[in-house]
Amino acid sequence: MKNLLIAIAFLISVSACSVKEYKSDSSPIQHGLWDSLLQKHVSESGVVSYTGFQKDSIKLNKYISLLSSAHPNKKNWSEAERLAYWINAYNAFTVKLMVDNYPVASIKDIKNGIPFVNTVWDIKFINIEGANYDLNNIEHGIVRSQFKEARIHFALNCASISCPRLRNEAFQPTRLESQLTDQTKYFLSNTIKNQISNSQEAKLSKLFNWYSGDFVKQSGSVIAFINEYSEVKLNEDTELSYLDYLWGANDK
Repeated sequence: MKNLLIAIAFLISVSACSVKEYKSDSSPIQHGLWDSLLQKHVSESGVVSYTGFQKDSIKLNKYISLLSSAHPNKKNWSEAERLAYWINAYNAFTVKLMVDNYPVASIKDIKNGIPFVNTVWDIKFINIEGANYDLNNIEHGIVRSQFKEARIHFALNCASISCPRLRNEAFQPTRLESQLTDQTKYFLSNTIKNQISNSQEAKLSKLFNWYSGDFVKQSGSVIAFINEYSEVKLNEDTELSYLDYLWGANDK
């Protein structure tokens, strides 16, 4: 019953995240500032120095201002430029939220609420060319609904241990395909997040449970999706179980 209620709350939350297409004449921005910050303050495995970001707050705020100045649009931006922007924006605004409240043991400590209904991901602190968003709007209302790309679940970072790593470079339109593939393969091979020991046994991240529909739409089934990117291939009848999700901050 508890899991059913959580699932219902999650569906209500996602349906409430819809975003109207925003009209803008902006041109694509460059992500060099974000790239340099990530290389400086994030390890290859995704461990984040939020104190480092705090010390570099002028540079971080400059990038946030750059994001806020240009809203992606289909008139002047390619699909890759739009998706790279939104992934970088989600991750940068998440880091900004952590930096402004650090130290915190978990991003969830910033705002308590009803799971999947009224939490830290519902804080409307993001302004892009006058449009106000929260992190849920970006993830569910824009990225998931507009791009139909399941690999984004391994690119968006929620500042927690069980989340996919925060990549220590910016996502770039010209390299987006290879970056998304690399993120997915890395996530599947990380035994803290997934334990795929043989073809008959798989303990997966709850991301595969929460967003199973996205993986089914893209590959036909969760197992089929995993087999595209995992070194260990699963049988079609492999029974899947899910690891506890660790919400501690990804700072160690």
